[in-house]
Amino acid sequence: MRTIAVYTLGCKVNQYDTEAMLELFERAGYVSAPFDSEADIYLINTCTVTGTGDQKSLKTVRRVARLHPDCAIIVCGCLAQRLADEILKMDNVRLVLGVTKRGQVVELIERALNENTRINAVETLKNAPFEKLAVSRHEGKTRATMKIQEGCDRWCTYCIIPAVRGPVRSMPLCEVRAEARRLAEAGYREIVVTGIHLASYGRGTKDTLIDAIAAVHDTPGVERVRLGSLEPLVADDAFARRLSEMPKLARQFHLSMQSGSAGVLKRMNRRYTPEEYLSACDTLRKYMPGCAITTDVIAGFPGETGEEFAETEAFIQRVNFARIHVFPYSRRSGTRADRMENQVPENIKHERTQKLIQIGNKMEESYVYNSVGTVQRVLFEQPAGKGLAEGYTGEYIRVRANAVPGAFEWVRILRTEGTLAIGETIEDGR
Repeated sequence: MRTIAVYTLGCKVNQYDTEAMLELFERAGYVSAPFDSEADIYLINTCTVTGTGDQKSLKTVRRVARLHPDCAIIVCGCLAQRLADEILKMDNVRLVLGVTKRGQVVELIERALNENTRINAVETLKNAPFEKLAVSRHEGKTRATMKIQEGCDRWCTYCIIPAVRGPVRSMPLCEVRAEARRLAEAGYREIVVTGIHLASYGRGTKDTLIDAIAAVHDTPGVERVRLGSLEPLVADDAFARRLSEMPKLARQFHLSMQSGSAGVLKRMNRRYTPEEYLSACDTLRKYMPGCAITTDVIAGFPGETGEEFAETEAFIQRVNFARIHVFPYSRRSGTRADRMENQVPENIKHERTQKLIQIGNKMEESYVYNSVGTVQRVLFEQPAGKGLAEGYTGEYIRVRANAVPGAFEWVRILRTEGTLAIGETIEDGR
């Protein structure tokens, strides 16, 4: 009986794709093995968002080939889409997939092995259809991720994703409904709706993102719906009002920001101004007071002056986020930003990154602290010892209380320990 081991680099969408391919192998009779153990086949799902992602991806392929000289390696994902020919020449690599044909992964690797050859299955993404991949297992039998959208056409100057993920394409609304029903029937209480550029869902069809969210929300058995990263301009008055009418929707919205400086945003080709971003936040808060707004920030983008960085600092404070993820700018070959002048030195990028992380940590602690005394609905996901469990509120506050994993309980928040809320379960929300 053949064994398969998998490893994922990069985003949650990649993690979803890896899990879907692993299930295809298991249905074909393969046995899953830990990645650090012996296996017949190793599948490595790569990332190319940053140079670090490239390095880690290639290093992982080389390490597997060195440690397991008799194995067959499948390399897939974004870096494979970009460097297929180069990767196919690496030791033990028998199949290279990009971001299509993943549903045929078992058939393709078996053909490569039976014919004792190497297969480059990467193809052009122009006119590529949405590839439906299904996942039955998710985090702790409580939360499931549903990818409803693929591709991006924003062409931010720092990002390679449009080149390696291809054009916008969407899961048909009828399939969104069917997948939500399947996940609910499998026992998942929360569904995370995600995509590469979620706000583009339905482009070229009569369907819209709000239609897809409503379809998941209205599925019997689904108790909470959470959204993946959103483009801020999608959060207009009509969108926020519709969301506010969905009681099962998690009140946490990740609005990708990247910078609080108008000049930097323009060089990034982000297509909104700080004022428009703030307006989106205000609109969400108008309809859903107390909602958590989280974001991503890039420090040290090419040409970022001390004054522009100070604008970002001030803007972050003005928005008052619940959580921020901070990344130093990473040059990406093939992007316009890589060719820009005035690249920021690494030491300055590091210094600015650490400063924003400190600001973000204080904001998150403050947001969590403000929940003390409130009653929250918590979906518990993992044990925390001594009859306790940890889970998350709709605002994505991590809570520890007397509960069991899988329970969906009302909890009164008693105190905090940093960014962790400590509470006690109560009956019927009172």
